Amino acid sequence: MKPKIKRPIEYARSLSERKLSIKMIARLYALLRDFIFPKLRFAFASAFVTVLDYFFYLFLFYFFFSPVISNIISYSLLMVLNFFLQKKFVFTLKGRSGIIFIQSMIFSVIGLLLSTLLIGGLNKFNFFYEYQFVTKMLVTGIIFFYNYYTKRFAFEGK
Repeated sequence: MKPKIKRPIEYARSLSERKLSIKMIARLYALLRDFIFPKLRFAFASAFVTVLDYFFYLFLFYFFFSPVISNIISYSLLMVLNFFLQKKFVFTLKGRSGIIFIQSMIFSVIGLLLSTLLIGGLNKFNFFYEYQFVTKMLVTGIIFFYNYYTKRFAFEGK
C-alpha cells in the first residue's frame, strides 16, 4: 500500500505548525535559561546562606544583642561565604576576581545598611519586635532582589 501523499497546502500548514512549536519551545528555553534558572541558582545558594543568617541572627538576638546589632553581626559573617557560593554556582565572572570581590563586598555593605535600616525601622512596631522571624523574613525578601541585581552587575556587568 502506498503512503498517503499530503496535498501541498496541508503539507505547508503542518510544516508551519511544526516551525511555530519549535520557535515556541526555543523561546521558552531561552526564557528559562536567561531569566528563570539564574534566579533559581541564586535563590538556592542564597537560601543556604539565609538559613545560616537566620540561625545566627535569632541566636544573637535572643541571647546577646539588640535586633540591629544581631543583624549587623550575622549579615557580616555570611557576606564572604555568599560571595564564594555565587562565584562557584550562580554567576559567570566577567572580570578579575579581586575587583569583583571588592565590588561585591561594597554592594553587600550597602545591602547590610539597607537591611539594618529596615530591621531598625520595623522593630519600632511591637508586632515586629515580638516576631523577629517575621521581621527577618520580610527584610530578607526585600533585600533578595537588591542582592541579585547588584551581584549580577558585579559578576557579569549586566
